[in-house]
Amino acid sequence: MEAKREWFEKDYYAVLGVPRDASDKDIQRAYRKLARALHPDTHPDDPAAENRFKEVAAANDVLGDPETRKQYDQVRARGPRPGGGGFGAGGRGGGGGFGFDPRDMGDLSDLLGGMFGGGGGAGPFGRGASGQRPGRDQEAQLALSFDEAVSGVTTAVTLSGGNDAPRSIKVRIPAGVADGQRIRLRGKGGPGVNGGPPGDLFVVVHVDAHPLFGRDGANLTLTLPVTFPEAALGADLKVPTLSGEPVTLRLPEGTQNGRTFRVRGHGIETAKGRGDLLVTVEIAVPVKLNRKQRSALESFAAADTASPRAHLDGGH
Repeated sequence: MEAKREWFEKDYYAVLGVPRDASDKDIQRAYRKLARALHPDTHPDDPAAENRFKEVAAANDVLGDPETRKQYDQVRARGPRPGGGGFGAGGRGGGGGFGFDPRDMGDLSDLLGGMFGGGGGAGPFGRGASGQRPGRDQEAQLALSFDEAVSGVTTAVTLSGGNDAPRSIKVRIPAGVADGQRIRLRGKGGPGVNGGPPGDLFVVVHVDAHPLFGRDGANLTLTLPVTFPEAALGADLKVPTLSGEPVTLRLPEGTQNGRTFRVRGHGIETAKGRGDLLVTVEIAVPVKLNRKQRSALESFAAADTASPRAHLDGGH
């Protein structure tokens, strides 16, 4: 009886914003537009939008099927009862709206019996309903090591929630994925309703830090400690790479602290190409000097006549 009451009360054409003579294509077009705009995933904290989404879906359940739409139109064609009200206790009420007269029960029994009664009929609210609705988009979290993110990996995520049984979804993570990146897997989300398309799955990637390397887009970054003599005199230094094979970096004479060198082709491989390794020099100052080191540095200081702070003395 509740479903029958809604048919009297609800103008589903107005809900979808289409005229009564709208074509089936117009109805589906209007429904898809509203469903996308009002989907709960687009308005996660808006109960009004969620209720509106449900109302639009209910309208499509009825108007989206030609036979159900025809039956709905016949019920609505009886029009409001003179002086009738909406449905209150016992099926009667005051105020405006579509009234209900118990005398209609005989006239409508044949029309509505097949939709709401026995016999396994496929009414608008039965298992055979043709109103299609897309499945909900879902989100999963995935933790990766730094190496897995750089090289790519095939793994699985488990989805569970609500009344759905847990599902394991195979996920191919492309090489070079970044921390916090969302990967969209089309059609891997919640199942559609009445044959509607499934939703999408969004996998949010969380990448662990590496003990040596950082990342700047497709480039790897590395801080390389060097001694003062190496920076001042120049040196050939072995630099680690992510692949494990070290490369030689030629440090020129007079290298300054904080200078960055580019080692080409030793970064992250992506669809757009391979990045580089960016090596930043950090001059390590010894915490404690032995007698020989102190003597050498004192001799160097006595021989050094060019002050690096001369520009701070106002040019004097």
